Amino acid sequence: MIRRRPSACFGDLTVRVYSCDVTCGMSITIRLDLPDALLDEAKAKGLLDSARIGDLLEAELRRQKAAAELNRVLGKVRAQPGEPVAEEDIVGEVKRVRKERRAREARH
Repeated sequence: MIRRRPSACFGDLTVRVYSCDVTCGMSITIRLDLPDALLDEAKAKGLLDSARIGDLLEAELRRQKAAAELNRVLGKVRAQPGEPVAEEDIVGEVKRVRKERRAREARH
């Protein structure tokens, strides 16, 4: 449920306040102070619906977990001993493997 509250002015910024009740086993009230343009666009796209806000929160949590996992893996990669492989060596190896694959496919 979205309830409109009075507008408020902060210098040149006018915001309209909406409250959303999110219910998924537990209910909380979220108060958003947003600029009019953002509020209008979000409302028009259905982003202020409780279910949609829940979807956005779930997506952000997944993104944060993926970023943390990527950082963990990168840390392990960077901790490996030895010198990094030069980009030219990687490109050369990719070209060699592709050439071998094309030759195999041409024989069949």
